[in-house]
Amino acid sequence: MNAVHAATAAPTVESNPILNISIFAAFVAVTLFIVIRASRNNKTAADYYAAGRSFTGPQNGFAIAGDYLSAASFLGICGAIAINGYDGFLYSIGFLVAWLVALLLVAELMRNTGKFTMADVLSFRLKQKPVRMAAAITTLAVCFFYLLAQMAGAGGLVSLLLGIDGRVGQSIVIAVVGVLMIVYVLIGGMKGTTWVQIVKAFLLIGGAIAMTIWVLAINGFNLNTLLEAAVANSDKGEAILGPGLQYGANPWDFLSLGMALVLGTAGLPHVLMRFYTVPTAKEARRSVVWAIWLIGGFYLLTLVLGYGAGALVGADVIAAAPGGPNSAAPLLALYLGGPVLLGFISAVAFATILAVVAGLTITAAASFAHDIYANVIQKGKKDAAGAPVTADPNAEVRVARRTVVVIGILAIVGGIGAQGQNIAFLVALAFAVAASANLPTILYSLFWRRFNTRGAVWSMYGGLAAAIILIVLSPVFSGSPTSMIPGIDIVLWPMNNPGIVSIPLGFFLGWLGTITSRTKESPQLAAEMEVRSLTGFGAEKAVDH
Repeated sequence: MNAVHAATAAPTVESNPILNISIFAAFVAVTLFIVIRASRNNKTAADYYAAGRSFTGPQNGFAIAGDYLSAASFLGICGAIAINGYDGFLYSIGFLVAWLVALLLVAELMRNTGKFTMADVLSFRLKQKPVRMAAAITTLAVCFFYLLAQMAGAGGLVSLLLGIDGRVGQSIVIAVVGVLMIVYVLIGGMKGTTWVQIVKAFLLIGGAIAMTIWVLAINGFNLNTLLEAAVANSDKGEAILGPGLQYGANPWDFLSLGMALVLGTAGLPHVLMRFYTVPTAKEARRSVVWAIWLIGGFYLLTLVLGYGAGALVGADVIAAAPGGPNSAAPLLALYLGGPVLLGFISAVAFATILAVVAGLTITAAASFAHDIYANVIQKGKKDAAGAPVTADPNAEVRVARRTVVVIGILAIVGGIGAQGQNIAFLVALAFAVAASANLPTILYSLFWRRFNTRGAVWSMYGGLAAAIILIVLSPVFSGSPTSMIPGIDIVLWPMNNPGIVSIPLGFFLGWLGTITSRTKESPQLAAEMEVRSLTGFGAEKAVDH
């Protein structure tokens, strides 16, 4: 089929909102059933936060893939490749290479040293209150940026699915997504969320494989034919096959993005929290290996799907659809299989968003309840007789559930404000914040014995502040029609991603804070942490000292 005909044919196929909403409702019903079944065993804090550490390595690998293959991976990257070609695929490469950092430096050591959250590791041998508070704040910031991306993707996707256009309609859709997310997490906890992610990973990878085979079949199973069709149907011509279309004007911006993508994964709190759902460090390692294979295979599929959408649907049609570039994969499904395939793929993508936002929400809630409430607010309190008061695990879980509602409301408001942004790009900002605020402290805590409380606090707050300030002063936030707030112009930082400055600054502040502090941390705790991280001995003990 020639590309010109494809570009004119795609828009004539209309979606069927009744069929789509029926498929969508069936997915929601099935996943809610899974969540309710899984919630029966949520009796303790370990059950709610870490699924009772009951998942095997392969199961957790699928769950990690389900967590990681978010709306950005499926919708954002396909759209970026369809419109910008090679430069869009750089997201896939960065997201995948990042797992090597997580596997080699973080996964096993975090599983051995922590209990429920990232802050358990960071505060293990340092002063509890200041480090836990800083870690909780950075966790909440990363989760909020990531949630923005998912909620914005949900608005565009379901608007396309149901034929809803306009900002008000998409805002209503985002609100519905937020409410469903709150219900999932309140009922299912980590166990329910994990099973939804496993099911979603199967469906997403299966759907992507089917669409990839279909696209290749149309092109005679010849990748060169597909690329020629994509070039013929793009107003940018052969430029979509080479680097520089999106980042050629400012290679420093690309370097900044690459640093954020490669270093960000190892600092993402919702990914790190997944390592606590397995019983041993060996299973944590296995889960990462499984995740790498699943995620790597999926990203190869996005190359075909992205160029396939460009060839068969056309960049102009994609850009003009509700959700903009994020609609590339659903529109390709509509072109290939009509309303039925569109309904299925959109429902899978919607399940993707629900599972990811549920994982993010439970991570943020656990961080607030476990780190701030139990270990900062309640820590050190005494009863009338002067005896220390320990935080009740049941009360901690109740606080976590209330936090879920608050986070859900904030995510709805933020998602409404972030409509129209490319979600792969929004996720890159979350990666930049994670790499700037979390990764330096994680690596210093695990590998530098001299590292101390001042270094940890300076690194986390400094990296977080630098990343957020540079984002606010960048073209992403203001100054152009595609900015988050297009009506104002406060651009002082020329790059779209802050990583090139904020990530080295996070490492530098961690070093500077440590060498300028005269406080000596406990050498016994440093030795205990080293032994525990490398051997796993004592990993099941509560992190409390």
